Amino acid sequence: MKTTTLSALSEPNRLLIVELLRNGPLSVGEIADRLKFQQPQASKHLKVLADAGLVEVSRIAQRRIYQLRPEPLQELDAWLNKFRNEWDDKFDGLSEYLAELQKGERKPDRL
Repeated sequence: MKTTTLSALSEPNRLLIVELLRNGPLSVGEIADRLKFQQPQASKHLKVLADAGLVEVSRIAQRRIYQLRPEPLQELDAWLNKFRNEWDDKFDGLSEYLAELQKGERKPDRL
């Protein structure tokens, strides 16, 4: 996973743009209108997202249309999945431990 993905997504306004683009491609003007941004502000954030490979841009006449690229998000999900699996195992163990305590089969461990 590229650290540029996390860096680009670390800014709250860029996360809002990614959320908007989940529903399909939008022009810079549409993004600016929906988020109540000035167009230069939206363009600045879209450039960061494009440089990180999170969005791609196409031109239709004078309009620039942005859409999400799935690959960086899939890489991020695969990276997070390693942690998700580890925590799932820990929570499963905790659930089993609590069930044993409730049944009285085990005394609480001391820290």
